Amino acid sequence: MGTYNLEYPKDATNTVKRYNAHAAYALETIHQIVNTCQILHVSFSTSSQPFPVILPMIGQMGSFDRPSADVGDPLELYLHGYVSSRMMNTCKNSGNGEVDGGEQEGMPVCISASHIDGLVLTLASYSHNYNYRSTVLFGYATHVKDDAEKLYAMELITNSVVPDRWRHTRLPPTKAEIQSTGILKVRITSGSAKISAGQAHDDKTDMGNEAMLDYTWTGVLPIHQTIGEPIPSPYNRVSVPSYVAEFVGDFNRDNTQLSLDASEGPRRAL
Repeated sequence: MGTYNLEYPKDATNTVKRYNAHAAYALETIHQIVNTCQILHVSFSTSSQPFPVILPMIGQMGSFDRPSADVGDPLELYLHGYVSSRMMNTCKNSGNGEVDGGEQEGMPVCISASHIDGLVLTLASYSHNYNYRSTVLFGYATHVKDDAEKLYAMELITNSVVPDRWRHTRLPPTKAEIQSTGILKVRITSGSAKISAGQAHDDKTDMGNEAMLDYTWTGVLPIHQTIGEPIPSPYNRVSVPSYVAEFVGDFNRDNTQLSLDASEGPRRAL
């Protein structure tokens, strides 16, 4: 049986035009970039001001209806915020809008996630570049009102911070905690990613300048996030648990390897 890699269809919203050789539309690629990004930037519009709003938020791709769905399957994006924040209130007040000739329920949003894997330094400042993985998603946000789905999203997002953290906390959340927590579910309509990796590259004219080659350093400065040694709270009474220690080790090792792999050459998009 063949294996199929699902992709977001290209349309006027998500098609990458500049450096389209770096583009990827596979759900697995895009969702993985989102789910490994500690901060997502969410853009939406309000009627109270002329400028779009962009907020840093915590979120995670998942499916309440299909909890076992893989990262390469169609998923929704769950976003966590305070129940009375401007974004939550804007979403509450958003009604149905005409989109492409039909009604579309929810607040239009755009979500971006980015990882920087290295700084690429070349002979000419014009050619300097980043090694990076980035993605943009487009969709419609609605409030999660069902308590079971809200708890699912809270667990999903908590475990995205540190895997398995949810069950090692005080459970269940209090009624006040649930009521003060706002969860938005974004139904994704389209998305795309751009991935750039490789070593320094200069044009033939600069490469033929021996004097420049003799005094200008070229190459890649790998960049990766790391987690430092855990610092216990003033009231902590237990040793660092194995699930935390394992997460720190895996996080640091994986991010280091990603930055080194990016410096070696272009990554094939899934």
